[in-house]
Parts: sequence; C-alpha cells; structure tokens
Amino acid sequence: MRVISGEYGGRRLKALDGDNTRPTTDKVKESIFNMIGPYFDGGTALDLYAGSGGLAIEAVSRGMDQGICVEKNFSAIKIIKENIEVTKEPEKFLIKKMDANKALEFLKEEKTKIDLVLLDPPYAKQEIEKQIEKMLTNDLLSEDVVIVCETDKSVNLPETIGILEKTRETTYGITQITIYK
Repeated sequence: MRVISGEYGGRRLKALDGDNTRPTTDKVKESIFNMIGPYFDGGTALDLYAGSGGLAIEAVSRGMDQGICVEKNFSAIKIIKENIEVTKEPEKFLIKKMDANKALEFLKEEKTKIDLVLLDPPYAKQEIEKQIEKMLTNDLLSEDVVIVCETDKSVNLPETIGILEKTRETTYGITQITIYK
C-alpha cells in the first residue's frame, strides 16, 4: 500500500494485520481520487473509519489542508500514527480515537466544516445513510462537499440523502464506490 499521487506520492504505508480493517487497494484509491479530484485547493477531509489512514493521507497529499482520521481500534490508531509520520507533516492531521457517531458530535462542538468525507465502514456495520443525515443536521458539511462511500457491491444506497445527490456509482470487483455531492 502506498500514497498514489501528490506531495507524498510513492511513500509506503503500513496496513493493520488481520481482519479488523480492509484497506482500500491502490487501484480503487487511485480511481476514487481521479473521480473526485484528482487534486484539491485546500479544505478538510474526514476519514470517518480511517483504518490505516491511507485515504486521509492521500487527500492531504493531493492538496487538502487537513485530514481528520477517526478510528476506534487501538491497533489501527498506532498504524495511522506511523503512516502520518511518513508524511513528515503530522500537524496536517487530527487523529480521534472514538466511535464514528461520537466523532460527529465532537466535530459539531468544534464547528468543523468538512469538504471531503471518506466513508469506508466495516461492511457488516454500515450506517452510511444515517451518518450522512447526521452530518447534514449537525451542519458539518461545506457547500461544495463531496462524499465518497466505499461499500460491498451488494449495498444499494439511495439516489438522494437530504440535499445530497448521488453523482456516480462504480464497481471494482466486490467493492462499490458511490459519490454524493
């Protein structure tokens, strides 16, 4: 696993051993960022189920100002910290060891505005629709937000969630990428 492009392009990232996380493959990661960017002019990216932190690191590498990594697994947090060290710019990242729903409450209290949301929850525990609705209710999303959902290809997400519309849906093997704007 590596950073595909941008400032940190080519740097190797670690993944968590075992079945606790399911890192996005380099091929899928590259496709996601080609669909939504591929580069950014600032902003904040939220990786709500960060795993190894690879998606947030990729977003910052491609021009986001800050990457927020939310993860509740202690071993994954350790890997995220090691991967962020590879960037040599740890100040561009915020790591929160907490449940995704608690993190949304924390971000509301901090009055954080998110420009890019990366949702890659464990396939068996998906609350994507509910969490996007909570982000809308909590006024966390910028006007031009892009939300990327990575799910099993059998998951059928709605055409709209609140004011957000599905703009793209693509399948890569068993993985489905759905984008809302």
